[in-house]
Amino acid sequence: MPLGRLGVWYPTDRLDGPQLRALLRIIEDNGYSALWYPESRGYESLALAGFLLQHSRGLMIGSSIANIYARDPYTARRGLLTLNGLHDNRFILGLGVSHIPMVEGLRGHRYDKPIPAMRAYLDGLAKDEPDSGSWPVVLAALGPKMLELSAARTRGAVPYNVTPAHTAQAAKILGPAKWLAVEQKVTLETDPAAARALGRKELARYMVLPNYRNSWLREGFTEADLANGGSDRFIDAMVLWGDADTVKAGLRRHIDAGATHVAVQPVHADGDIAARDRILKALADT
Repeated sequence: MPLGRLGVWYPTDRLDGPQLRALLRIIEDNGYSALWYPESRGYESLALAGFLLQHSRGLMIGSSIANIYARDPYTARRGLLTLNGLHDNRFILGLGVSHIPMVEGLRGHRYDKPIPAMRAYLDGLAKDEPDSGSWPVVLAALGPKMLELSAARTRGAVPYNVTPAHTAQAAKILGPAKWLAVEQKVTLETDPAAARALGRKELARYMVLPNYRNSWLREGFTEADLANGGSDRFIDAMVLWGDADTVKAGLRRHIDAGATHVAVQPVHADGDIAARDRILKALADT
């Protein structure tokens, strides 16, 4: 199935079964083409994908990302093929190297160098499978080398916490035939102080992770931008805020820069599902 232009990224660990089904309904009813979900400390990625596929109708479901240290390549391969065989080819396997605390601290594995680790994993995924080049596999790619690997070995990339400037660079590396599915945080808060407070809270857990910090420094942000919760310039780039028209314009900048798909992540106060749904309804016709 084709991957449409506009999707949703959402932290599914926060939701129980009925809440996940409600999220699927609001996404499908408003015409989004895909739901992307992470793998962190809660739900196991492929089991969750099965639930989301079972309780949706025509939605593409993408892992963003499944941690390569959480299952061996053979298991990931069988999961990919099983889910697509049972659910009308609606599953996209997004893979990523995750972060040292999630790999060494949480899982007890050794965190290897990202590019060799991912290349070896892709070798295992595709072993003895001549049709593997057509599989819907994408990589969490921020730096140029991981983007090059995405272009050479997979259907594309799923960058996270990036700007349209990064999207333009990624599009050049990937080329026009690949998927470039970019996540973008959004809120419809129009008060600058309130919007930035939401953004700083949402970004706090990412700002201590070297992979993201290094990516932001490559994009031109400074250590001062990343200090004390993030400068206004940095927060405004990471979390689009304002009225619906302002946010839509920000989303279109990714498309103009070369993104083939943009996944909006609603940013709202903890537990404020109504705010999430208002955001998704307001941005559905971007």
